[in-house]
Amino acid sequence: MEASLNQPIQQNQRTIIVDVLRGWALLGVVLMNYFDFFTLGRNWETFKPDTLTNVLMYFTSIVFAAKYWTLLSLLFGYGFAVLMNNVKEKGHNAYGFFAGRMFWLLVLAFINSALFFGDILKDYAILGLILLLFYRSSAKTAFITSIVLLLAIPAISAYVNTLSNDSQNVFVKLFPLYRSHNLLNVLWFGLKGTYFAEMISKPYLYTVHVVMFCCFLWGFSLYKINFFNNLNSKLKYIKRAFWISLAVAIFLTIFFQLVKYFKWDFLKHYKLGYWLILSSMLFIASAICWLYVTGKLKGFFASLEVMGKMTLTNYMTQNLIGLFIFSGFGFGVWNTMPIWFYLLLALLVYTLQVYFSKWWLSKYNYGPVEWIWRQLSYRKRLPLRKV
Repeated sequence: MEASLNQPIQQNQRTIIVDVLRGWALLGVVLMNYFDFFTLGRNWETFKPDTLTNVLMYFTSIVFAAKYWTLLSLLFGYGFAVLMNNVKEKGHNAYGFFAGRMFWLLVLAFINSALFFGDILKDYAILGLILLLFYRSSAKTAFITSIVLLLAIPAISAYVNTLSNDSQNVFVKLFPLYRSHNLLNVLWFGLKGTYFAEMISKPYLYTVHVVMFCCFLWGFSLYKINFFNNLNSKLKYIKRAFWISLAVAIFLTIFFQLVKYFKWDFLKHYKLGYWLILSSMLFIASAICWLYVTGKLKGFFASLEVMGKMTLTNYMTQNLIGLFIFSGFGFGVWNTMPIWFYLLLALLVYTLQVYFSKWWLSKYNYGPVEWIWRQLSYRKRLPLRKV
């Protein structure tokens, strides 16, 4: 590629609120990924959680479960549009550049899958190529398509639930590999676990990917309408999104309780669970935007922002730390500790990453993994250390 190829977006050109939202999503990532180890291999028919466990499980379910990857998916769609526009303005082939970038993301996904069986990078790399079909689309086209997908998700989810899915049983049989003292066994578990728990698991393969792509299109649409730039002027729209998404989430929560109480069975054919997840995600994201615009909690938002600037590095590091703590190669904690241990550990790791990210970005232009990925994408050496 020519030496004149455009440089990646510099730190001082980034949209702060987008990094803030990425940082918040990363908090959900580490909390729920570590929480997964509390649940793995546990017999839920005999397990009797105490009050604290029930409260923490309910809290994480409401605030974080599936909210983090749906938010990251929205932000991926936004970042896709930013990147494609940046490359296009320099007069280069945006399609070829982005396809190459997704190839290298897939390579990173392979490494990350070995560290943790719940890798999400592979999904973004593959779905990102499909998103190329919408590169020249308008915000209206992308948004209408997302609404069609949104309406289809409950039907897809209901249909997929009628299909046989043995991959989860195979996944459970792999647990001894992760508890092995042999590092190669642990890494092999990550790869095989990713394959059986996600890549061929029908609910994940079909339903989750449609949900992800719906969120991609939302993020793409937000870029097209220039939503995150000059956010102060968008406060009335942020408030509107906040109240509407909150109302939808409350309505669906009450509705699901009524369905359970009266034992209605029509939702077997049109499962609305992801609508509650998506409305809750939008409620939380709009609440963060609203608070950010008010200028409050500046220290908190600064911490989220610095995490968001190194999303890829921090995500993979969280998984590497988890491997050393939970696997048999490391401390072998697995599912032996109470729930508060996993959540407290996640908060500790996140806090340490905030301080590390601040130190690193005071000296360097990019996170280490971001730097490697960008160099591979742009096919040229980029300065790491700040001048």
